[in-house]
Amino acid sequence: MHLYTPLLAFASRTLPTQRTRNPSRKMPANNDRPRDRNVPPRNTVRESSGSNRPKAFFWILGLIALVGVAALGYVASKPKSRAAEVRDVADTTNSGPAQGYLIGKVDAPVKILEYADFECPSCGGWATVTEPDVRTRIINAGLANLTYYDFPLNQHRNTLAASNAAACADEQGKFWQMHDRLFQAQDEWNGEATEQPKPFFKRYAGEVGLDVPKWEACFDARKYNKRIGANLADGLRRGVNSTPTFVIANKLYPGMRTYDEIKRLVDSAAATASPVPGAASSTSATKK
Repeated sequence: MHLYTPLLAFASRTLPTQRTRNPSRKMPANNDRPRDRNVPPRNTVRESSGSNRPKAFFWILGLIALVGVAALGYVASKPKSRAAEVRDVADTTNSGPAQGYLIGKVDAPVKILEYADFECPSCGGWATVTEPDVRTRIINAGLANLTYYDFPLNQHRNTLAASNAAACADEQGKFWQMHDRLFQAQDEWNGEATEQPKPFFKRYAGEVGLDVPKWEACFDARKYNKRIGANLADGLRRGVNSTPTFVIANKLYPGMRTYDEIKRLVDSAAATASPVPGAASSTSATKK
């Protein structure tokens, strides 16, 4: 009996202590299964960093916006060269009568007028792709003649200088040679490529066989600015507002035209202009 009593007393002292330890253990949540000791614990650091991703995203977005604003401010405040700020434009006031550049027979039955800009890409495309056929099969065949009129557009930085380069070449009888060379090399002297086109024009002058010092003196003096302005004014008077624009039989045809379109228009104009049988021709009447 004495032996049992201390055992009961001992048990009464130790059992409550063991029971008090059990509540201190954290039990898994109702929806979680007890973890297997062989399975590594979940990466709690990754989960916590994932919750911060939206904040990091907005920080990065704000940084990109700040860099963009700074770049725009630099571009806006960057000093421009004087060549970029100042450019020549054709003066159409008191410029006198228009004077284009003729190719073909003077007395050809149909007259084609072309208003073009040497820096205009569409004009360059027509001059290098379509115009050679027009010259060979229409102009040289005597079906029509073609007169080129300057129509320099203000948005093209070097076009007026190019018109002057061609006009000074005409002074030596080589407008069309310079015309062709300018359009062929348009990509290297246009306003997007350079602010100083003269060295290119001077090289072309030598290539087409001009007296270069004479041509250069003419170019530097801007000798034919009034002629260019008069050609522009003539185009404006006719209603030209884009380049290239063609006038055939007093009708305006804006935009690039294929050889077939030009040939059809020339044939139509020739048929309309044909004298009525038995009537006196206007050419004979003029000669009288």
